[in-house]
Amino acid sequence: MPSTTFRADAVLFDMDGTLTDSIAAVEAAWGAVAVDLGLDPETVIAATHGKRAVDNLAFYRPEIKPHEMDAAVEAFERTILDFADSFKKREARRRSSGEPLVGFSARAVLDSGESTPPLSDTSASSRSDSFCTPSLPSSFSSNDSTAGVRRPSFATRLSDMLASALPEVSPVFDESPESNYTTSNAQKEKAAAADVEAAREAEADAIDRSIRILPGVKDMIACIPEGRYAVATSGAKTYAYGAMTRVGITPPPVTITADDKRLKAGKPAPDPFLLAASCLGFDAKHCVVFEDSPSGIRAGVASGATVIAVCTSHERSKIEGCGALFVVEDMRSVRCVAEGAGTGTRLVFTVEH
Repeated sequence: MPSTTFRADAVLFDMDGTLTDSIAAVEAAWGAVAVDLGLDPETVIAATHGKRAVDNLAFYRPEIKPHEMDAAVEAFERTILDFADSFKKREARRRSSGEPLVGFSARAVLDSGESTPPLSDTSASSRSDSFCTPSLPSSFSSNDSTAGVRRPSFATRLSDMLASALPEVSPVFDESPESNYTTSNAQKEKAAAADVEAAREAEADAIDRSIRILPGVKDMIACIPEGRYAVATSGAKTYAYGAMTRVGITPPPVTITADDKRLKAGKPAPDPFLLAASCLGFDAKHCVVFEDSPSGIRAGVASGATVIAVCTSHERSKIEGCGALFVVEDMRSVRCVAEGAGTGTRLVFTVEH
């Protein structure tokens, strides 16, 4: 297989879809927003991917006032983590109570043919994760996962569940026609709201949307000396730190989140990567960016960095035209070795393509 070798000063990682796979939980959260607004979940999910929650909420929820936005973003990102944790929490409750473990795993749903079609080719032959010998202690506390499959769409499952979970509500009459109408509609609205919430909780509990570390990530970070890599994500602090710690990644000292007040704009603007590089003490033009989404790839290209796009959340055809110098299946296709020491350290990258 042909390869290309080049050198850089530092690495700037996107998070979701690049380091971690929490796409199922994120889709569930945006799907819930869409259902609340009476919009098509699939359309909303596609439009929000790779962008900051603050920008997406400002677009879809314009009634949120500027002084309320930070709290709204935090609340939304907690719903992502709730969706991610729900299945495991339910299984833990069942184990403690002795109930049988019943539910859907991502693999089981995929095998049933009911899932969203995968966004990347998972049929490629397996490659070794051991491209380098870490020279520094790893920043991880959990094992790498081969989370190479896309988990089921929230939209279809929730829509089906809601369709079967909203029974007709019989009106309760009294002697006043006006009272009959008011009481009947109030009861219907209350019952419908309760059923929607119950359906959401049942759907969240039924599918494993746990956050996973993506292939090759653990070894890649272990190869990079401390102070030579950063994370620049469209997630705010609640979600970003929550997602990384859940898969055993220690967030690096330079972690630029969407709620960083120093940012004037989020991806596809280059601001997050430019700020991350500056905080590390390097010019973004001498850095490598790892990204998975079209908006993130464009942000990396606009920053002047060398962009390596990974096909972990999108089909190759969806990201090939976004300007990345390299497009690979995942980080197992990239090898990194640190040469030199101190301020003279250089990162040597070899990309198989």
